[in-house]
Amino acid sequence: MTVTREEVEAARHNPKLANVLYHDWESQTYDEKWSISYDERCITYARERFETVAGTAGWPYPKALELGCGTGFFLLNLKQAGVLDEGHVTDISPGMVEVAQRNARGLGFEVEGRVADAETLPYDDDTFDLVVGHAVLHHIPDVELALREVVRVLRPGGRFVFAGEPTEYGDYVARRLSRLTWKAAQLAGRTPWLADVIRPKAELDASSEAAALEAVVDIHTFAPARLRRLAIAAGATDVEVRTEELTAAWFGWPVRTLESAVKPGTLGWSWAMFAYHGWQRLSALDARVLDKVVPDGLFYNALVTGLAPA
Repeated sequence: MTVTREEVEAARHNPKLANVLYHDWESQTYDEKWSISYDERCITYARERFETVAGTAGWPYPKALELGCGTGFFLLNLKQAGVLDEGHVTDISPGMVEVAQRNARGLGFEVEGRVADAETLPYDDDTFDLVVGHAVLHHIPDVELALREVVRVLRPGGRFVFAGEPTEYGDYVARRLSRLTWKAAQLAGRTPWLADVIRPKAELDASSEAAALEAVVDIHTFAPARLRRLAIAAGATDVEVRTEELTAAWFGWPVRTLESAVKPGTLGWSWAMFAYHGWQRLSALDARVLDKVVPDGLFYNALVTGLAPA
């Protein structure tokens, strides 16, 4: 699926339409673009994000929902990690719901999926023990309303965990690093000795056209204190917000952008391991050293958890 300039213009003032258009376009190649897998590498990543903000008590949660599931990255890997049993997924993008269910079947289990707006979830009160999401709240026009829906569909004492939400400063830095890397890749593609490595100009142009929608679908960035206030205003209790990734984000965003600019299969397993281990080492530095001295608002990722009132 390609995204035309006319479609971009039609969606520019309609964030929900933009989210459907953009994520439908990305659904078939999203896992490859962001190096998403369903093996030990991403199982560990998902489990550690959950543990960082919510600990390990209550595992496995009997019935869980992923909000804005994308290709199912967070819920499917948390299920494999033993965090939850029965899984359900929702997304405003039909293409993403379809891919998430396909990924689940490929792993040997089924998840129930619904195309749904996060601000009006199609579930009864007190349905789930756990609601999770990864990099989803910043796409939702009314975050407080969506969190109210999350609290509503949770059973009393049920937990929500959202990870991967961009902070104000983190997003500012990441976008600039990504743009510089993308421009460098486009220039590299014009040189004869790299023409076979970089994706063709037509593909890069199509990606740039669709990526223009990111200015529409990426609605929010979050100061940690604001994210906590939104969760409390939505009716949650025991709310906690953590931040992570400073130098890891400075390394990770150029790496991810470069991966999306080259032809599939070009970089290979050695590159994947270099990127993963590089991110791991810098994440450890951020968590063990910089987290103690750097203000939390300067880190890239925000994570939030809370409980539905008992």
